[in-house]
Parts: sequence; structure tokens; C-alpha cells
Amino acid sequence: MNLLRAIAEIGKIPGTKIRAISGFYDTQPVGQVEQDNFLNSVLRIETSLTPQELLSELQRIETDVFKRKRTIHWGPRSIDLDILLYDNRVIAEENLVIPHPRLHERRFVLMPLAEIDPDLVHPQLDKNVAELLRSSDSTEVVTKV
Repeated sequence: MNLLRAIAEIGKIPGTKIRAISGFYDTQPVGQVEQDNFLNSVLRIETSLTPQELLSELQRIETDVFKRKRTIHWGPRSIDLDILLYDNRVIAEENLVIPHPRLHERRFVLMPLAEIDPDLVHPQLDKNVAELLRSSDSTEVVTKV
């Protein structure tokens, strides 16, 4: 299973420790591309890497380990590793936006994130994850497996 392998690979990133892992969630795909459902999970990690260094490591895992090719926006992919939050930092760079710009809109992110830390506060919206999940009007079907 790709999620288990991705977790193992993230655990190998130098200066990085996995502190929490959510359950796995079966999720209908977002967007207009016909494809199978996704499995999603959220990790809490502790790292000595900068956000840019962490992004580089995650992209290395996507391409080197999972042979991901970015061809269709929101299309089928073997793995998609995102940085949702990084401490309370707000970053807006060409290749990296933190908090993830659609984090608060997506049940497939909020549900596993709430599982590991419902009190975590979104640094721009000043609401915790549990509040964001309760106020979500998303119609995504997300099922814990």
C-alpha cells in the first residue's frame, strides 16, 4: 500500500521524526477527472528541515520512490505528499503555500487532522481544526477505513 510506504519513507528523512499518524480515509476525488477514490492520512512530524527543504524531500519521495509524473491537474497519481501546516508559519512562495490553501475546505484533510489534533489552530483563520470541520460545507464523501 502506497500510504504505508510513504509513511516509512517520510520516517527516513534526516532530522525528521513522525510524532502522530491518523487513520486512513477513503475519499472521492476532487475535480472533474474520472478516477478511483483516494486514500488519505495525515502525519504530524517534527523536523529540523526548513519548509523548502521538507518540500524538496517530499517531492523526491513522490518522484524517486513512487515515480509520480505531474501530467493532469488533480488527476490520478500514485501519491501526493503535501505540507498542510508548519508550526504557526504563513508562507507564500511560488512553489510553496503554507497553510495549504484549501486545507479548511476539504473534509479529507480536516477529518484525519482532527483525529490527531482537533485543537490545532489555523494560523490565518484563527479557528481550530474541530471548528473548521464542523463549519465545513463540503459534500465530499470521506470514510474511515
